[in-house]
Amino acid sequence: MSQSTNTRLTCTSQTQAWLESLRPRTLPLAFASIVTGSALAVWLDSFKPAVALLALLTAGLLQILSNLANDYGDAIKGSDTEERIGPLRGMQKGIITRHQMKVALIITVSLTVISGIALIAVACEKPSDVLGFLLLGLMAIVAAITYTVGSKPYGYMG
Repeated sequence: MSQSTNTRLTCTSQTQAWLESLRPRTLPLAFASIVTGSALAVWLDSFKPAVALLALLTAGLLQILSNLANDYGDAIKGSDTEERIGPLRGMQKGIITRHQMKVALIITVSLTVISGIALIAVACEKPSDVLGFLLLGLMAIVAAITYTVGSKPYGYMG
């Protein structure tokens, strides 16, 4: 077994497998646009800390949802093989079961919905904006899941 293969097989505990599935290193990507928008709000003298914090939380949860759904979709479709580049995933190694990942997805969707609704409640000043942002939030959740899950996952389309 090569050295690179050895390092790919290090994840053996449930905790480590879950941390790898959450992929915390991807969170800065989710936070970048929120930080940029918050900086613009400060510059325009319209910064609201509660909006910024809830937006960071919601964006982070959407990113985590996408990461978990990606692991689930790749595992059930057989995309995560020994030949894939990068660390072996918890589901791929059998450390995380399908049922456990489904529960994690349900919990993450629930937390994302709660955070998103709280964000909309704090950020929207006009009732007419609420419906539009609820629809956008729903679309973001669906997009995060259907990247690799479902009958026609767009993550495999090329």
